[in-house]
Amino acid sequence: MEVRRFFSRMFLFCLLSGGTVFHAAAVEKIEFWTMSLKPKFIPYFQTLVKKYEAQNPGVKVEWVDFPWDILQLKLITAIAAGTPPSLVNLSVPWAEELARDGLIVPVEALMIQPPIYTLGALADLTFNGHLYGFPHYSNVNVIAYNRKILSAAGISSAPKNMDELLFDARQIYAKTGKAGYAPALGKIDGFMMQQGLDLIKDGKAVFNSPAHIALVKKLAETYAANGFLKDKLFAEDNFPAVVDAYLGGRLGMMVSAPTALRRIQADSKEVYAQTDIFAAPVGPTGIADGGWMFNFAVPKGVSAKSLPSIARFAQFLTNDENQLEFAKNANVMPTTVKALADPYFQQLPLQAQAAEKAQAVAARSMDNSRSLYVAGIEDYDELRRFLVKAVEAGVTGKRDIKLALDEAAAIWNRKLAKPAR
Repeated sequence: MEVRRFFSRMFLFCLLSGGTVFHAAAVEKIEFWTMSLKPKFIPYFQTLVKKYEAQNPGVKVEWVDFPWDILQLKLITAIAAGTPPSLVNLSVPWAEELARDGLIVPVEALMIQPPIYTLGALADLTFNGHLYGFPHYSNVNVIAYNRKILSAAGISSAPKNMDELLFDARQIYAKTGKAGYAPALGKIDGFMMQQGLDLIKDGKAVFNSPAHIALVKKLAETYAANGFLKDKLFAEDNFPAVVDAYLGGRLGMMVSAPTALRRIQADSKEVYAQTDIFAAPVGPTGIADGGWMFNFAVPKGVSAKSLPSIARFAQFLTNDENQLEFAKNANVMPTTVKALADPYFQQLPLQAQAAEKAQAVAARSMDNSRSLYVAGIEDYDELRRFLVKAVEAGVTGKRDIKLALDEAAAIWNRKLAKPAR
């Protein structure tokens, strides 16, 4: 009797339900990784995730943040284990390296057409004819200058090129006794590339060419004339020394991303009140100084059937609205055309100060912003140190510039001649 009653109830249930057997809807999981964005951006990403899940009830999003120095190892390990995240936050050099090794996949077929991103951002992520990421944010340098110091030096207009910037640096010292400019010569490779000078051509080092030697001679002339801030001039990161010198009134021009202006504003209202902004000169190739873009890439091993859903979330992460909000929080530049055109960047308040001016100047340079780096070289950081040491010896007058660069090029070429492991 109980068995008959059970089947009667099941029959009635099937009639009422139209004969359909119900199953709990499968929840789709999207896991995305970022680097070194906690704890500052916890509220931003928590809000963003909740918003997306509310708009997409069948999707569960998990945000994981790793320190920048372990993210690559975590990613490679996850790919090898067959458990990659759906998306991973990368710099352009890392994206190029992983694309070359087949560890991230092209995304042009997944992206809404036409793309919403700037041409410069798309070009940055295009390797061998394929697009390997969804652009997120970038930056570009501006020149913050002390009005009192430049006025005393008789300088009233922005330098149009590197020669004029070096001339202004020498003139500032000659007229005021203060350093004019603090280039990041510990990153001389990017400095040279921004000036249109390759480091490697046809598999050989070429940074000892007459054009490279001429550039280093100009740097040496400015060094000898005390136009440069000499504190940590050849350090891998001279930014803390540059900020300290500018805050102390010992430096006329500070070339940096707009973010630095918030530091000046917080640490010295007096110096900040005397600060104004020039656009940093582009190089001969039209590339702006200081570009370094981050993006979201799709790792190898992600399920093909999940790609459309992952692409929708990637485009949500990097859309106009969310990029603009992130850029405001982080004091960086968005990489979408519409976000860059937002009044936040383009319409300066009547009493605009240096930080607002820097954002507007940087936004106008973003189409020319590119990440400059040397791709495909094992132990590149070690090789770069040889180049920096050679340039340091030449700039400071300790060695003949040509001989120093020749020796560094020979070291590079011995390395480049060895087959990759």
